[in-house]
Amino acid sequence: MNLPSFIWLWKIAAWSMGLSLVAYLMLAVTGVLMFRARTLREFPFINPFMGGNRGVRSLHYIIGISMVGLVLLLLVIGIVGTLGHFGSLGHSSHLVAGLIVVVLVLLSAFSATQIRARRAWARPLHIGVNIVLFVGFAWVSLTGWSVVQKYLP
Repeated sequence: MNLPSFIWLWKIAAWSMGLSLVAYLMLAVTGVLMFRARTLREFPFINPFMGGNRGVRSLHYIIGISMVGLVLLLLVIGIVGTLGHFGSLGHSSHLVAGLIVVVLVLLSAFSATQIRARRAWARPLHIGVNIVLFVGFAWVSLTGWSVVQKYLP
């Protein structure tokens, strides 16, 4: 394809990936805070700042929704950029790593919406998927670095 440089697209991807990683870390922190609040039944140091467990849960959902959006944006950028630059997909293991991360993020989001007292399977699934997602993010970051080197002038 005879298209202009995709450097601007890769800048958006870099920011999206960085923000996705920050969101993942913030989700881990708020997830641990929710776990502690649920198991200890008290949360004195967070109450004045965030409205207790409800505030932490709301923040967790907002960050989670943002991360889903960022990961889907990365998927679109990756497909459009790769097709525009190479004309086809599948030039590295980054595609597989990226698709796995997208599936894990969507599975995590789905399982989060299912967490209820009567659905005992949802919380362990959500936590387990997020632990595996750590490995997925590491893999997609490492393979992404090699992809970035192909596009830099």
